Amino acid sequence: MIFQKLYDKALAWSKHRHAAKLLCAVSFAESSFFPVPPDIMLAPMALSQPDKAFRLAMFTTIASVLGGMLGYTIGYFMFDSIGPWLETTHYWDSYLLARKWFEEWGFWAIFVAGFSPIPYKVFTIAAGALSMVFVPFVLASLIGRGTRFFLVAMLLAAGGARLESKLREYMDRLGWATVGLVVVGAGLYKLLQQG
Repeated sequence: MIFQKLYDKALAWSKHRHAAKLLCAVSFAESSFFPVPPDIMLAPMALSQPDKAFRLAMFTTIASVLGGMLGYTIGYFMFDSIGPWLETTHYWDSYLLARKWFEEWGFWAIFVAGFSPIPYKVFTIAAGALSMVFVPFVLASLIGRGTRFFLVAMLLAAGGARLESKLREYMDRLGWATVGLVVVGAGLYKLLQQG
């Protein structure tokens, strides 16, 4: 019942009068330094307020891209300062992978970052550290992040109350299945790194 209780709490927060402001703050922060993705707030908000889902997706996208600009700035101006610290975190391997993607795909790496399991903040900092041209960075961020957030909002708004009741019913199973997938994915990633 742990995930069901968390789900109920997230739904309650999503109806708070300042929920949209908090969603924007989380979206902004997640793109440069905060570890929690905005989908965790956007999903229950779109579900509980389907008539506002697209507006919420727009707020999330704009705040995320603005936060991405901060991440870019951090990478561009401060990477020499944060690089040694970054090497000691679990983000270092993701940063190296993001650099490789930039070398191979350039502009498209940011677009793909909107959907990849690698945290978007790693891509924004890497884009700045590698001096990616700023305007294409912003455009790719708008397209990638916007597609992701509008897709989440659209799917959940379309599901409405019927989806909400089904989600609540299966939330614990879905939660534990997600934990299992993360553990398996982390294990596979480590095996591939060693091989």
